[in-house]
Amino acid sequence: MSLNPRIAAWSSQVVWLVGASTGIGRATAERLHDAGAHVVASARNREALLQFSRDRARAEVLPVDVTDREAMQRAAREIVDRHDRIDLVMYCAGHYKALRATAFDLDEMLRHQQINVVGAYHLIDAVLPTLLRQAAAGQSAHLSLVASVAGYRGLPNALAYGPTKAALINLAEVLFLDLRPKGIGVSVINPGFVQTPLTAGNQFDMPALITPEEAARHIVAGWEAGRFEVHFPKRFTLWLKALRLLGDGPYFAAIRRATGL
Repeated sequence: MSLNPRIAAWSSQVVWLVGASTGIGRATAERLHDAGAHVVASARNREALLQFSRDRARAEVLPVDVTDREAMQRAAREIVDRHDRIDLVMYCAGHYKALRATAFDLDEMLRHQQINVVGAYHLIDAVLPTLLRQAAAGQSAHLSLVASVAGYRGLPNALAYGPTKAALINLAEVLFLDLRPKGIGVSVINPGFVQTPLTAGNQFDMPALITPEEAARHIVAGWEAGRFEVHFPKRFTLWLKALRLLGDGPYFAAIRRATGL
């Protein structure tokens, strides 16, 4: 079901991807560039961004720290000054470290919050006036947040990560309710396990693990189809969606059986 305007072609689109130095963000930047979009890639790692932009004529790099509110404002202004618009922006910056309550680490909890949630707030604050202006003029405008199936319900090892992704899912739903009537598309991306630097340190088996390139294919197809939630791979995410329907007792028992934790 299409809840957002479908994107028929990328050749005239200015796309800002925040968190595009590695993993899902990098693969999505490459796929959109290959599809003809003008891609502005942001992250803290300037060298990784330059590697992406090398030999890609329609690619720009704009290093930025998402935890720096003023830096995010400057970055958004620079893009608008150069292109007069931002057709689609995706927040893909993220931090992840497996954590359990028996090893509670306040610094890690706050680091997850600053990068995964506060950084998204900084981006929304920076781009929303532009997106509202474009939508009012009948132009394209789309805001996309990368959350995770870890935000569906509580999972072991996700003490720091899961709550931040749950916050992004809820945030995207409220943004959709407020902004879709104004003409702005809003989507939330909920991946399962993807082979990225963030998941490389996991010491447990990751079911239905996919590549960043496969994740990018799902994301772009979801935008093109006008979906609100883009979740993948379905052989894993549909199972987790079914578990959400269980009562608390059966849910906790099922998760303990599945994970051994």
